[in-house]
Amino acid sequence: MHNMILYLAEAAPEGRVFGLDQQTLISMLIQLLNGVILAVALGFILYKPLRNFMQKRTDRIQGKIDNVEATMAKAKELIAEYNEKLSQIEITSQEIIEEARQKAAEESRAIIESAKQEAQEIRARTLESIEDDKRRLKEEARLYIIELAFLIAQKYVAQNIDEETQDRLFEEAVTELEEAQWQH
Repeated sequence: MHNMILYLAEAAPEGRVFGLDQQTLISMLIQLLNGVILAVALGFILYKPLRNFMQKRTDRIQGKIDNVEATMAKAKELIAEYNEKLSQIEITSQEIIEEARQKAAEESRAIIESAKQEAQEIRARTLESIEDDKRRLKEEARLYIIELAFLIAQKYVAQNIDEETQDRLFEEAVTELEEAQWQH
């Protein structure tokens, strides 16, 4: 190539870099035609495989994008579904809590009512026991007073009255005391 440039420089007329003559034009046209033919041939040979490769790559990338979009859509659906389930669970838990509160309130009322009833029963039994104790103490006191009166009367009568009168008075006193109604 270096020789060719020297040859063209020598063949060129004085003052010009290279000579633009008919041979140069034909050579340039042939080279241009060779370039076009080479470009067309390479286009047919390399363009189709390159275009196919690029199309496959584009399709593969588009497939991945579509796959990602489908996955994202499924993920959004799952998120929406889980959010719905969570809200349903929250509603259900609120209902369960409210139901438990109501049951607890009912049980509390039942326990309080039962405790009041039991307190009334205990009070009634206590009052009854107190009344029984009062009656028993009155009876014991009455018997003690009778015995005491008997002893006093016996000592008094033994000193002042004969035995027959003493027995008759004793019997009358005991009969009167047994028939008497006690107050308190």
